[in-house]
Amino acid sequence: MGDAVSREQAAREIAELRQVIAEHEYRYYVLDDPVISDAEFDKLFRRLQQLEAQYPELITPDSPTQRVGGQVSSAFRAVPHTRAVLSLGNAFSESELRAFDRRAKELSRARELDYVVEPKIDGLSVILRYDNGRFTLALTRGDGLSGEDVTANVRTIGSVPLALRPVPQGVPEYLEVRGEVFLPKEGFRKLNEEREQQGLAVFANSRNAAAGSLRQLDPKVTASRPLRALFYELRELRGNVPMPGTETGCLELLKALGFPVPVYYYCESIGEVIDIISEWQEKRHTLPYDIDGMVVKVQDLALAQSLGATGHSPRSQIAFKFPAEQVETKINDIIVQVGRTGVLTPIAILQPVTVSGSVVSRASLHNEDLIREKDIRIGDTVILQKAGDIIPEVVAVVKDKRTGEEVEFSMPEACPSCGSPVVRPAGEVAHRCINISCPAQLKESLIHFCSRDAMDIRGLGPAIIESLLQAGLINDAGDLYNLTQEDIAKLPGMGQKSVSNLVRSIEASKSRPLHKLIYAFGIRHVGARTAAVLSRHFSSLDEIMDATEERLMQVEDVGPETAKAVVMFFRQDSVRKLIDKLRSAGVEAAIGRQANTEQTGPLSGKTLVLTGTLSSMTRHEAQEHIERLGGKVSSSVSRNTFALVVGSSPGSKLDRARALGVRVMTEQEFLDLIHGRSSVDGN
Repeated sequence: MGDAVSREQAAREIAELRQVIAEHEYRYYVLDDPVISDAEFDKLFRRLQQLEAQYPELITPDSPTQRVGGQVSSAFRAVPHTRAVLSLGNAFSESELRAFDRRAKELSRARELDYVVEPKIDGLSVILRYDNGRFTLALTRGDGLSGEDVTANVRTIGSVPLALRPVPQGVPEYLEVRGEVFLPKEGFRKLNEEREQQGLAVFANSRNAAAGSLRQLDPKVTASRPLRALFYELRELRGNVPMPGTETGCLELLKALGFPVPVYYYCESIGEVIDIISEWQEKRHTLPYDIDGMVVKVQDLALAQSLGATGHSPRSQIAFKFPAEQVETKINDIIVQVGRTGVLTPIAILQPVTVSGSVVSRASLHNEDLIREKDIRIGDTVILQKAGDIIPEVVAVVKDKRTGEEVEFSMPEACPSCGSPVVRPAGEVAHRCINISCPAQLKESLIHFCSRDAMDIRGLGPAIIESLLQAGLINDAGDLYNLTQEDIAKLPGMGQKSVSNLVRSIEASKSRPLHKLIYAFGIRHVGARTAAVLSRHFSSLDEIMDATEERLMQVEDVGPETAKAVVMFFRQDSVRKLIDKLRSAGVEAAIGRQANTEQTGPLSGKTLVLTGTLSSMTRHEAQEHIERLGGKVSSSVSRNTFALVVGSSPGSKLDRARALGVRVMTEQEFLDLIHGRSSVDGN
């Protein structure tokens, strides 16, 4: 393989390399049976890159080298689906599965039905289109009627075929397939580790990580993340390749064309379906990716089509959702953590146990009342589950396994961090440390101050804050703005690039808007929403500081407790000194007036409702954007609703909005609005 080759020789070698690389990708992603090492594959890939660099006119969109990511996009355009992309109805028990079977038999007048069962992958649904065997378009599910064009990003996913493998009849003239993009467990773990090291917020689960990765405006970011895809629905097929008559036939054809498909089972009865699901409930965590249930499909496609669909879902399919997995473990100890507001939280130290695919060794017990209610003692055997498959939760005590050696727990009378008295205010379930200079409170308050929803100081995570405190470099949030490069460089593990990035991040945070600073203070009863309301009502921090309880209670959503907490907070000498430091450092929201664009913004006086999952941001972030533009967010649709913003898997709010004639806004339309690319009327 010499470097100097003619164009004709290069064209032949490029064609051969593409064919060989495509075959190896097929064996790796579809058959799970690689026959060469990663190093050998990389050598082939580099040779192809070399030849294409020498003759760029020979590069085609289906070349494996084109996965690496193209130009940065300013937005994702909305594209209508060829037909509605439906969601699935849910079943949560064996009786509900049997009821589904009975309904399908009654509607189809069939005595028996056979089914296909496959894992329900916890990822992001995508629709891919192929013209004459070439990948041409990828859309998200969106609201089911139209989706966002994510072609450039999907192209970077190695398991997505850029060119279809021919079957005996050739390749289809047109093919449309539905699949799921996901992040494997190991890739998710590594991604969160990297984000934690960079001081970025970690993803709550692999689905959020996959959605966030797929909706990057820069395809190179998507390419850097180990996304995979599995395909399970052949939506349309035209040309010489005939459409199979069964679900298993479709899956086999997809596999032959080069698509990786999930493991699946053919079942001759609903009884077999239930057996398969029971088996998978036990082994769901053996898969390298997350699943949250099993999908059951009528095998015969003609019969399935005759069953039709409801407004949301096909009557021929149903998703069985797994219940939260429960395991037994032992409470070895109960310790107490001190939060940023001085609240003491009891934490169960558990015998490490695997639940929902990860090892759990700690769980919050929340407060003393809950411990008394559940009669939890040190040494107890307890039932543990993950609420929403995420947060460890002690469900109950297995009292039959008590030995008599268990020890009752009581909240301490002195703070475990500073030794100050602990009090339980009347009417509250929480115990609190009364020392506002408590080291534990200081650390937690600094972590909160730097968090994404607050001042968003990227790279300044718990470990660096701990190091700064131990080195005596900071005593409050104001000291962060006096740190020098030399100060930060003294900290363990801080290289020159990390130091420079952190200094830039601290400087950038000085321009955060008023509502973020208010939230960053960590005032009791003042969450991000209330902080936004206060920043809209008052023109400056000084006005809020000088406001009386009576004036504060005139603000929407501010009650007596919140008003009192705000007044008490700003009366503290330590808080006034902190604000003076922030002003001296040049923190803009602390210095002067904030332009109150929210009061006269494009959404002023308008109410919006959110439904479904937004792939570009959290619901809280969407609410922030709406409030920044002067709008309000409601939890229910009415005739007074300006618009319903629809993400993936929308609920019944979508039906109600359509029935009332309320405007339905896709995620892309919402993004265009909040970023100023369109007006309120959609123009």
